[in-house]
Amino acid sequence: MRIREATEADWPAIWPIVEAVARAGETYTYPRDLTEAGGRALWMQAPPGVTLVAVDDDDRVLGTAKTGPNQMGPGSHMATGSFMVAEAARGQGVGRALGEAVIARAAADGYRAMQFNAVVEANRGAVRLWRALGFEIIGTVPEAFAHPAEGLVGLHIMHRRL
Repeated sequence: MRIREATEADWPAIWPIVEAVARAGETYTYPRDLTEAGGRALWMQAPPGVTLVAVDDDDRVLGTAKTGPNQMGPGSHMATGSFMVAEAARGQGVGRALGEAVIARAAADGYRAMQFNAVVEANRGAVRLWRALGFEIIGTVPEAFAHPAEGLVGLHIMHRRL
């Protein structure tokens, strides 16, 4: 597996991943009826942001991530990141590889820290991974996410210095 910057030619392989995650409604605050155009606008980053893909030896997209400034202006020294892995590739280290790549990219781009604004507390695998990669939960907004199976759950704010 290797991580590289996504190109427009990757979008047809990225969209099914984004669509499946949005439709499931378990991990992102994206609308469950997200359109392809809406998904592209949310996921394919313009500079200074970047979208990455994890690909196998045949250049098939296994997962994707995006990173860039968390806020504009005086908050632009803080990065953020978002991650999605194709269902068939889960449990194979794709999320960890993307996480490590995004952290390295943000550090190389000069960001001082990384903040995730809305990690669904019911997304236990992601919370475990981000903690293993050095993130701390610095706050939780109670009942901020309507999970389709678990009801109202919190959204963690997670932070890591770079």
